[in-house]
Amino acid sequence: MLSDIDIANNATPFKISKIAKKLNLTDEDIEPYGHYKAKLSASCLKNLTKNPNARLILVTALTPTPAGEGKSTVSIGLADALSSLKYKTALSLREPSLGPCFGVKGGACGGGYSQIIPMDEINLNFTGDIHAVTAANNLLAAMLDNHIKQKNRLGIQKIYFKRCLDMNDRVLRQIRTGMGGKKNGSPRTDGFNITAASEIMAILCLAENLTDLKRRLGNIVIAENKNGLPVTAKDIRADGAMTAILKNALCPNLVQTLEHTPAFVHGGPFANIAHGTSSVIAARAALSLADYVVTEAGFGADLGAEKFFDIFSRTSGIYPDAVVLVATIRALKMHGRVRKEHLGVENLNAITEGFANLRAHINNIKKFNRTPIVALNLFSTDTPKEIEHTLSLLKKENVQAVISEGWAKGSNGCKNLAKTVIKSINLNLNENKLLYEDKASLKEKIRKLAKEIYNADAVSFSSLADKNILKFTRWGFGNLPICMAKTQNSISHDKTLLGAPSHYIFPITDIRLSAGAGFIVAYSGEINTMPGLPPVPAAEKIDVDENGTITGLF
Repeated sequence: MLSDIDIANNATPFKISKIAKKLNLTDEDIEPYGHYKAKLSASCLKNLTKNPNARLILVTALTPTPAGEGKSTVSIGLADALSSLKYKTALSLREPSLGPCFGVKGGACGGGYSQIIPMDEINLNFTGDIHAVTAANNLLAAMLDNHIKQKNRLGIQKIYFKRCLDMNDRVLRQIRTGMGGKKNGSPRTDGFNITAASEIMAILCLAENLTDLKRRLGNIVIAENKNGLPVTAKDIRADGAMTAILKNALCPNLVQTLEHTPAFVHGGPFANIAHGTSSVIAARAALSLADYVVTEAGFGADLGAEKFFDIFSRTSGIYPDAVVLVATIRALKMHGRVRKEHLGVENLNAITEGFANLRAHINNIKKFNRTPIVALNLFSTDTPKEIEHTLSLLKKENVQAVISEGWAKGSNGCKNLAKTVIKSINLNLNENKLLYEDKASLKEKIRKLAKEIYNADAVSFSSLADKNILKFTRWGFGNLPICMAKTQNSISHDKTLLGAPSHYIFPITDIRLSAGAGFIVAYSGEINTMPGLPPVPAAEKIDVDENGTITGLF
């Protein structure tokens, strides 16, 4: 059996100018990065007009196994299937982070015969957007420390802003900086975030244009002064230089699938510690240039889909017209308490028990006035009895369920899914709905999330969380939406609570402000914004031969 990268390496991609023409883009509308990838030009973005007939399809999932359930693979297979049915289609996906690529999950370009290419370049350095976010972030951190060193005219006493790196490196979670005497600054305890968790990554993905990007960057609250008031990036005059670094990164990247469907790949916030969605600019571009756009939201619907509605849609006004909920039999068995080594063994009882997790996510999507279409993404270990049993359980939930085989068959494995999605959109153009109102207090919003989405009985707030809620509300940020930072391995805050946990207290340990991005980050349970590598990192399997061909990437 060919590996993902073998399939990608054997592909025959079109020149990127030919992909652009599928969207009626000219050579002047794109800025090529080699033969097979490009950025939309700034002038093209300014001249795009809204396509009133365009429809957005959001792909989300149940609570995944650590390896993931093929959400990107289904997204790509669905887009290819729509294209093969002669619909003008585009993808809007996130850029992969080097952290997961070298860690547990591997890359994020789909898999099998539903991939975006050039897979190796997209997964590694691509067009440099993530490196630009890292540079802009660390410029701000350097200017903040320099301001304090050079007389501290703003009276900064408490620092909020951290440096970042696009790599899993647990030793950077807590460090001592400014060591070596007065010439090196004042010693303090600090730490790094992974770049995907940087507020600047969120800002890049939520900004509407260059002017909005600069405004948001200037609004980043980096510190607190001696009077207990916020200090921003604009206060230390860092916003202009940061915008200059990010000017090119703001333009969406254009690549293609194995079947030559146009794909915008732009921005990369995680969903467990950030808002988990590709950029507003990429989505708007895709919706201007295509009739059907497929996008995705990270991890399970309790994280990615909820944030898509309550942050992305609330901010941009872009709402999905249909929602596809990816499920797998192996994930259902995991939630039915089957150990990893036994997930390939037929077990109908475990599927029945684990189905509670999928049911919870179906009900969560319905709270946003959308009834999801469940895509049952098949794996080679799934048996006919397990497939039939799962479909029978879904039938009782009164949702449409379609088998997805994009990994093995490409567009041919997702045509029934595509036809079902088109029919659903034509029949169900529902009114848009959010979980909570802007005017609700921060605590009210968090309680609503915990009870409605995470199925908790109540919420507990640490003294630190209470203190920060009061402070940020006093500063005028009480109207912002909530971005929950919690485990992706459970609907709850506790990764060991599988299925659909209930009758528990949801703990809020900390509250942090992302004023530039425009949301409040609430932390629950054991969550790190700088991941670590596993015992056997994926990086150990990656190599390159004398011809420059990369192997081991997945």
